[in-house]
Amino acid sequence: MSEQQRQATPAAKGRLYGVGLGPGDPSLMTVRAVEVIAGADVVAYHSARHGRSIARSIAERHLRPDHIEERLVYPVTTEGTDHPGGYRGAMEEFYTEAAARLAAHLDAGRTVAVLAEGDPLFYGSYMHMHKRLADRYPTEVIPGVTSVSAAAARLGAPLVEGEEVLTVLPEHAARGGAERRASRRPTRRRS
Repeated sequence: MSEQQRQATPAAKGRLYGVGLGPGDPSLMTVRAVEVIAGADVVAYHSARHGRSIARSIAERHLRPDHIEERLVYPVTTEGTDHPGGYRGAMEEFYTEAAARLAAHLDAGRTVAVLAEGDPLFYGSYMHMHKRLADRYPTEVIPGVTSVSAAAARLGAPLVEGEEVLTVLPEHAARGGAERRASRRPTRRRS
């Protein structure tokens, strides 16, 4: 291949993985999650400003010294912000900047594994990277055991059976008195 052809040929893009780590117990990580982490060039994870990451702590035994680690530090968690766009604006800006950081690795041909507690697309922070990057890079989502499933397993009780319905509501949707109490109580539909 000539120098001119090499310059005209774009570098291969890296692959993006959203890696579900399960509900917190490292032994509940899937084999595929462990394989992807082991094969990644870059391991990214979210953390609060204090720097600790639950996702990183779950996957820690699978991290290598030569992994490039990208710590994606939230600008706010539960406290207020003076960002002109408020909390939502601060988070949108953060996710856009975090996606740009990951895109730089992907453009350089690196494989990027974004660690996610539970499942990456079930209230997971990875979903914000996925929405910004999946249309531009080869992407694979590795599902993880959700806390909902883990809780049922721990209790030894089915979540639902037969014709029952399971509804999952984000906490902020259930903050009103009776609504909040009802969201925490299992309901069974009887015929």
